[in-house]
Amino acid sequence: MYIKPRTLKGMFINMSFGKAGNNILLFFRQTLPCFIRENFEIKSSKRSKIIGAVICAVTLIAVILDVNAYTSQEFTSKWLLLAFALMCPFILGIAAAYSVVIKTDKLNKVWHFIGLFLMPFVTITMTECLNNVFIYNMTYLGFFGNYMLVIIMYFLVFAVSGSFRLSYLIINPILFGFGVAHSYIMDFRGTPFLPMDFLGIKTGIGVANTYNYTPTYKIMTAALIFIFIIIIGAKTKTPKYNILTRVISRTFAGTFSSVILILFYFTSIFADMGVKPDFWNQTRGYHNYGFAFNFFCNTKYLYMSQPSDYDPKQIKDYVSSVISDTDNKNNTDDDYTKPNIICIMNESLSDLKVLGNLETNEDYMPFMRSLTENTIKGNLYVPVIGAGTSNTEFEFLTGHTTAFLPSGSNAYMLYIKNPIASLVSTLKGQGYSAAALHPYYAEGWNRTKVYNYLGFNKFTSLENIIDISLMREYQANGSDPNYLQSLIEQYYPDESNMLIRQYISDSYDYKLLIRDYEQRDKSVPFFCFNVTMQNHGGYTTSCVNFDESIYATSVSKPYTKANKYLSLVKASDNAFKELVEYFKNVKEPTVICMFGDHQPSVESEFIAEVIGTNSLSGLNPAQEQSRHVTPFIIWANYDIGSQTIDKLSSNYLSSLVLKTAGVKLTEYNKYLLKLSETLPVIDTVGYIDNENNYYKWSDVSPYSHLLDEYEKIQYNNIFDQKNADSDIFYINGYVPKATDEELTDESGEEN
Repeated sequence: MYIKPRTLKGMFINMSFGKAGNNILLFFRQTLPCFIRENFEIKSSKRSKIIGAVICAVTLIAVILDVNAYTSQEFTSKWLLLAFALMCPFILGIAAAYSVVIKTDKLNKVWHFIGLFLMPFVTITMTECLNNVFIYNMTYLGFFGNYMLVIIMYFLVFAVSGSFRLSYLIINPILFGFGVAHSYIMDFRGTPFLPMDFLGIKTGIGVANTYNYTPTYKIMTAALIFIFIIIIGAKTKTPKYNILTRVISRTFAGTFSSVILILFYFTSIFADMGVKPDFWNQTRGYHNYGFAFNFFCNTKYLYMSQPSDYDPKQIKDYVSSVISDTDNKNNTDDDYTKPNIICIMNESLSDLKVLGNLETNEDYMPFMRSLTENTIKGNLYVPVIGAGTSNTEFEFLTGHTTAFLPSGSNAYMLYIKNPIASLVSTLKGQGYSAAALHPYYAEGWNRTKVYNYLGFNKFTSLENIIDISLMREYQANGSDPNYLQSLIEQYYPDESNMLIRQYISDSYDYKLLIRDYEQRDKSVPFFCFNVTMQNHGGYTTSCVNFDESIYATSVSKPYTKANKYLSLVKASDNAFKELVEYFKNVKEPTVICMFGDHQPSVESEFIAEVIGTNSLSGLNPAQEQSRHVTPFIIWANYDIGSQTIDKLSSNYLSSLVLKTAGVKLTEYNKYLLKLSETLPVIDTVGYIDNENNYYKWSDVSPYSHLLDEYEKIQYNNIFDQKNADSDIFYINGYVPKATDEELTDESGEEN
């Protein structure tokens, strides 16, 4: 029997779908197309088509020129990401050339309302591209937090302007700019972009020209998404509502956003729910919870709150309860010949062997390892990794710990606003001169003001070493280290070893230190605090003035940054040998302390391989703490004995220097030395006791009361100076004078 094709088709439909199938086919054949024709219209103009073509061409060329940013990566989805990047220009061109017009007013309002809640998905995708995180990598809390944050920002702009368009066109450029900054900062120093980085912007600008700004695949992909958002935002027209609807919607948006922000900043509701930064590991937090959300959460902790149950009248009791009668005895008399004291914080100096298995073609610090006679040395636990030099400097000079300050904050930029007790005031109270030396721009980390508050009376910086016009010429010529070297050879022909790469070498730095020593006021003992610059990050450029002789042999492949860094450490070791050899021949007793401020920012894959892990995000407490270890050495040209200290945090080191030098200690110094016997390490990661037990700050431990008292003592000295007991923090009645002037060198030139 013959069956017509149409009948056969109908039988199949009836058998397969029945009435429901017919309705579905009818919807897609007739209802949906009819609905689209009646309610939507695609429009374009000659102008929009030209704009679309230009956008397509420009973005496509940009992707092609930067295609190496995708192909050079070693992740499995790079080709998929590249395909997406190559498709994006055409999508952007079409989006710019054509507009979809919604004819029905009611439908238009509904669509814009839906769009307001859909756009955050695109915004988050853009920001997380810059964070090198896919949305699916984030925790549920992280995604929800980022989503709500973007909605709140959209709502705030809408509440003020009444415009969806402005919400998209204001918020997204801000987030994109912040995201790009975060991406580069992560690549340069290995730690996230935190709110406190704004306060160190001068320092950041000072070293910014040493890094490579070639757009990465992250930045290129995010830029394409950003352009798409801007195109959509520019085409968005806010529907016309009646007055009552406008008032209600804008009031709701403003009220909702304000309530959420008030609850977040002024209550602990969200913190108790887990809406707070990952203080244990900010990098891990940014990966799990997203860039925008973590950055926002960190802003809550910019201010310093008073410790609970704080009473300034109890501070003396806290100190007295730790110090014994023996400790309270003066360890020297006024007739004691005070030694010269030189303290050197060596930029990025570290022995990466502390991380795990690291072998090199030759030893990169043979001299430092060889020092045993009249030497106290060991492992110093510092508060930062890869950057944040001034926080280690703050801990060393003041004896305070940044662990009690808001995470990501910078003490020099935020909290040193008045004269404060320090190693400087302790030594000046005993007749010492006090000079600071840092062969880089003086304004970095607010040092011109902070050094004044600390009590230094001289500060030598880069401005006093090299004609600043040469530095400007160097920067104007692309900040090429080799060009700067040629300028130095031309204008300073007798100082060809002044630089290693683009920074003052340790060897030349120590020549300046020796010059200051030889030109000192010989009627008083000499104190100098020196922050070097040679080993600063940016380990990518090859330079004619730098011999890269050291390389790791125990890793699976060559790591360019790590090898350059290890070679720099070897140069530091050679320079320190020169310094020690000089002071061996000095008749005056002299104590030299040198330590590293933090470990370098080299390849994370290298660090992980040395530690013996696949990722740096899952380190145990001991491994995490190992990333905060640098070496310290206290050497003297007279008998101070020999000792190796396995663990000591940087807040204790200056007190140990004072004790070693045999000068008088403040009550606070004595307190710190006694506390170090129980808790030798207190840093931003956690703390370690004298039985080698590791604790996170969230742990309950037998030492909670000691830490609580230490925090209150520190708060008293920094934030409650009007109620501070000068007998605890100062010696012989010396207190630095209050002044807002910037410190100058002896020539009177501003540093």
